[in-house]
Amino acid sequence: MDAHDSTTAWFCLRSQPKHEHIAAAHLRGRESVEVFLPRIRFRRSARRGPVWVTEALFPNYLFARFDWQKSLRLVRHSPGVSGVVHFGLRWPTIPDDVIHQLRASLGKEEVHIIPMEVAPGDRVKITGGSFHGFDAVVTQVMPSQKRVALLLDFLGQQATVKVDLERVIKEAGQRESIL
Repeated sequence: MDAHDSTTAWFCLRSQPKHEHIAAAHLRGRESVEVFLPRIRFRRSARRGPVWVTEALFPNYLFARFDWQKSLRLVRHSPGVSGVVHFGLRWPTIPDDVIHQLRASLGKEEVHIIPMEVAPGDRVKITGGSFHGFDAVVTQVMPSQKRVALLLDFLGQQATVKVDLERVIKEAGQRESIL
């Protein structure tokens, strides 16, 4: 792939739902295609408690650098790819510096980990245990005990409970900025 070739550029690909990683894996096997799949890793509530999940930063999208004239057909028909983003006869490209900035902010693994630090005043959801699914507000963090004190509405009254720090997840609207 010649970086100076005017038909080689970064394109945005649409994947089949939840198949970004499959599309990326197949395209990485092609020597004429460079792939960039930015991802985030965070804790999500599950019945058994919080679990770490990794998802695409841009759901159903990934980026690929290839020679449009030589490899478009190969890329469009790769497993997991639903198409290359285009608008009629216009096939927009992503500038190299945009991809470079995204890569620099995510690191070598192309994954941004969203930390699960909570502080007094944060709104959280309790996962697992007797209060699974309850929304609460952190009133105190006890790092040495790996516990938090929470204020929650229970049977129409406010109650304070202490739970393991691993049993709370900060609500999505309060997570730190991704990039």
